[in-house]
Amino acid sequence: MIVSMIQMIFEIPDIGNIKEKRRIIRSVKDKLQRRFNMSIAEVDLQDSLSFAQLGGALVSNSRSFGESVLHKAFELVERDVPVRIQDMRICSEEF
Repeated sequence: MIVSMIQMIFEIPDIGNIKEKRRIIRSVKDKLQRRFNMSIAEVDLQDSLSFAQLGGALVSNSRSFGESVLHKAFELVERDVPVRIQDMRICSEEF
């Protein structure tokens, strides 16, 4: 069993309040869960108004498949969500 993981830290520009940030984060999480059937959560920076850190995981039987799906998920965020990516990491572990 291979678990592929992604971590993204991004800046959300021009946010007026924490409710607006939560709306954007919820939208990103819902898109990724529906489109890529992955688990995703806000894992840090919850109290920051303009930054967010998301962590996601996908279980598969192939490292290359899992990491390619997570790269596609990252591309969707980069293309469709009005954020500035600060950091992104993808890795896989075999269990």
